[in-house]
Amino acid sequence: MPRRFHQLDVFSRQPLKGNPLAVVHAAEGLDERTLAAFARWTNLSETTFLLPPTLAGADYRVRIFTPGGELPFAGHPTLGSCAAWLAAGGVPAQDGMVVQECGVGLVRIRRDATSGAERLAFAAPPLRRSGPLDDALLARIAAGCGLPREAITGHQWVDNGPGWCAVMLRSAAEVLAVKPDWARLGDVKLGLVAPQPAGADTQFEVRAFVPTLGVPEDPVTGSLNAGLAQWLIGAGLAPRAYVAAQGAALGRAGRVHVQHDGQDCWIGGEVAFCIEGTVELPATMGG
Repeated sequence: MPRRFHQLDVFSRQPLKGNPLAVVHAAEGLDERTLAAFARWTNLSETTFLLPPTLAGADYRVRIFTPGGELPFAGHPTLGSCAAWLAAGGVPAQDGMVVQECGVGLVRIRRDATSGAERLAFAAPPLRRSGPLDDALLARIAAGCGLPREAITGHQWVDNGPGWCAVMLRSAAEVLAVKPDWARLGDVKLGLVAPQPAGADTQFEVRAFVPTLGVPEDPVTGSLNAGLAQWLIGAGLAPRAYVAAQGAALGRAGRVHVQHDGQDCWIGGEVAFCIEGTVELPATMGG
């Protein structure tokens, strides 16, 4: 049966400048192999499948797949899936707030049109792991990024589901100059962050490396930026509201809007719709 399909660009109001996402609506009846196979076929950093919720309070449920497997949570799929669900006629139970069910539980997404275009923002889920990185991991990261150890000015686990760790460098230029050695990084899911120079239109430059998920570098990464914001704001390294740039190394111009309201850390961005139609998928891929 044909199922409604969207392909969107997240963290950009301009198509082709953010992080693409494929969304399949009404994915009931599709088995695990079909979901994984379609995610490999789209070959995007993530593909999502919308389903009826199973938890009280949720408006919908989403399953998130990379070409390499399923994730319990990811940021740009959260915002893009919400935008697609709303575009398909979804009506949230709470005015101005959508509640998504995913592998980490319930995630709240608020709607804000004050920027001139609707901006969606999710409440960053709690970190599953925090604290400093050990010396062996830092040495591996430095070698994998071609950096001297002293170039790393800060480091932290910022894992909210995907397994992120992060290091801070001295400047945005250093972040953009990194040429990763994927073999040395191996299965490390790594975020790089550094402050922008004075006068820039954003406060931080971010990159995300996830080679074992079939996406060596992710263009714009909501989950990483959520973890980074919790670290940087909590440590007094960033203001309570800022904008991060990500994707420049890949020819993108992603913008991630961060705001801490004293209780929640909101990670927001705009969504551009690129493709709309239907997709025919087999219910099962067989053995």
